[in-house]
Amino acid sequence: MLSTILSAFTVADIRKKLAFTAAMLALYRLGNHVPVPGINVDAVASIQDQFGGSNILGFLNLFSGGGLSRIALFALGIMPYITASIILQLLTVVVPALEKLSKEGEVGQQRITQYTRYLTVGLAFAQSIGYVFLFRSFQASAGQPVIENFSAPRVFLIVISLTAGCVLIMWMGELITQRGIGNGISLMIFASIVSGLPNGVQAWWTSPDPVFKVMMPFIALAVIAAIVFVQEGQRRIPIQYAKRVIGRRMTQGGQTYLPLRVNMAGVIPVIFAASIMAFPPTIGQLLNNSAGNDFANFFSPNGWAYIVGETIFIILFTYFYTAVTFNPVDQADNLKKYGGFIPGVRPGRPTAEFLDRILARLTFPGALYLAAVAAMPTILINQTSANFFFGGTSLLIVVGVALDTMKQLEAQLMMRNYEGFLK
Repeated sequence: MLSTILSAFTVADIRKKLAFTAAMLALYRLGNHVPVPGINVDAVASIQDQFGGSNILGFLNLFSGGGLSRIALFALGIMPYITASIILQLLTVVVPALEKLSKEGEVGQQRITQYTRYLTVGLAFAQSIGYVFLFRSFQASAGQPVIENFSAPRVFLIVISLTAGCVLIMWMGELITQRGIGNGISLMIFASIVSGLPNGVQAWWTSPDPVFKVMMPFIALAVIAAIVFVQEGQRRIPIQYAKRVIGRRMTQGGQTYLPLRVNMAGVIPVIFAASIMAFPPTIGQLLNNSAGNDFANFFSPNGWAYIVGETIFIILFTYFYTAVTFNPVDQADNLKKYGGFIPGVRPGRPTAEFLDRILARLTFPGALYLAAVAAMPTILINQTSANFFFGGTSLLIVVGVALDTMKQLEAQLMMRNYEGFLK
């Protein structure tokens, strides 16, 4: 990994992409420290305990890189965009017009992306209104109003600022994908989680529990090793290509393989599940009464209801996202079109059924792995204050994004350096 990073800096084009990505991430972190106009900064400083890791506010604050606890310009983070992507992908399956668009190649994907942007703006606007009234409810614990001169124009200013911040984050993420090293949205979530790592290390080091102090590094290393081991695991399906005549030339047949990863969905199901499970406790917090607080506590990220719900959603989204990204029927048709076949399996429909069987067997352990990595560390350390800095969900996203980014760097280096093929 270190050699790949050092080699990337030797290529001018990749060096520019890395610098552009670093600049975008730096601007993103800067926006998490710029307060929204109309907010009482002193009152915000006195309610930091409301955003502890034991409630849903701490969980949302983690994914916003601390911007929510500061009521900053980027307090919404990238979660509205992720939620909009979930809704559009679900609608693609049930709405024929969207399904037709998804099959129209790049033009159709651009239209769906445009719809996702519009939905992101709407969700960010609605979520901003909810946060305004949530911040107003902190007045009792702060001892002074969090929002000065609470009026319709002041509320509109704060809502527009938060919505504009979310749209700006979405634009920056797309710029990183297009002009940077790629994976823009995932890299911004990565930066948000890593920014809280120093606080997590401090909470672990100052923990009064000696057992937790000793076991925490081993738990973190074990989870990281499991993530790397399963993320890199794959089932290689042998593919044989027959000799073909193209024009006046006969092409030589060859043998290769089709790699099917154990976890083809990556970290997307975990992010999707976290977005869905953030809704119930957020609604409970917005109600700001005893019933709402009980409802929010029931779905607290440390509670069993949250863990069970997240596990179910992770398994469902793993199957869903794998089905979206890999279509056995299309793969079988492509193999048949180019003269490829799986030894012992007839081309066409039998090949599609064979690939579908293999994919179902691979997806089930992959889904269980994602659910276990996301839930088990939280179960083991749910009584500590550092659980969300070292939790399974955070480590899974950080390690998964790091592995995907390194693969993209290696692919770009491979395109510009053919030394490996000449040896």
